[in-house]
Amino acid sequence: MAGNDTAETRTEAEWRRELTPEQYRVLREHGTERPGTSPLNHEKRAGTFVCAGCGQPLFESGTKYESGSGWPSFYAPLEGAVETETDRSFFMTRTEVHCARCKGHLGHVFDDGPAPTGLRYCMNGAAMGFEPQE
Repeated sequence: MAGNDTAETRTEAEWRRELTPEQYRVLREHGTERPGTSPLNHEKRAGTFVCAGCGQPLFESGTKYESGSGWPSFYAPLEGAVETETDRSFFMTRTEVHCARCKGHLGHVFDDGPAPTGLRYCMNGAAMGFEPQE
């Protein structure tokens, strides 16, 4: 799965086979995991957070911070790693973040984060994996 440059051409049946039910719900159906449930909330090692769907590197560990939201939060993604679009579900307007490679739903970005960007990329841990630095 990791490093698959043709990830966006997979069928829904292939996605269902390759992802856990929770990963599928979040990445493919725009779901949200319960706050405080992801082991990635407590990940403190140096390394890279990657898309659970296709292995695309998304965030370096140095941009992760404790937002108090209950979800892994970052102030900046890797260049070209994510894309955003307007999400008008649940009677509010938010900015959805998805993987630039496979278009999997990762979470949302808000403008209440720390310097230097002032942004909070609030990500679902189920949508990501972690690769520790060697």
